[in-house]
Amino acid sequence: MALIQADRVKETTTETGTGSYNLAGAETGFRSFNTGVGANNTCYYVCTDGTDYEIGLGTLSNSTTLARTTIFTSSNSNNAVSWGAGSKDIFVTYPASKAVPKGRSVGLSLIFGG
Repeated sequence: MALIQADRVKETTTETGTGSYNLAGAETGFRSFNTGVGANNTCYYVCTDGTDYEIGLGTLSNSTTLARTTIFTSSNSNNAVSWGAGSKDIFVTYPASKAVPKGRSVGLSLIFGG
């Protein structure tokens, strides 16, 4: 299992509740999670219905199921969102909390002990 970050990966899901996301196929002009990330790999993702959101680390357990491995932040007090009916967008992203700022010597010196 590898952490995969892939460009232009976006699907929809109509999943309800707090379980794994069943993916409905790539949006026009995008790739599917299976094509971009690959089964049994992990990726950073965002899921949103336009109002609520969830940002986390997910595991593509098969070609159409993304398991919620870790929730980093969400509109539900940083817990898994209990989704209602309707379509949601879900896509690969790189969360700000995982980014290392470029050209910020103060931040880097703190990270590397300089």
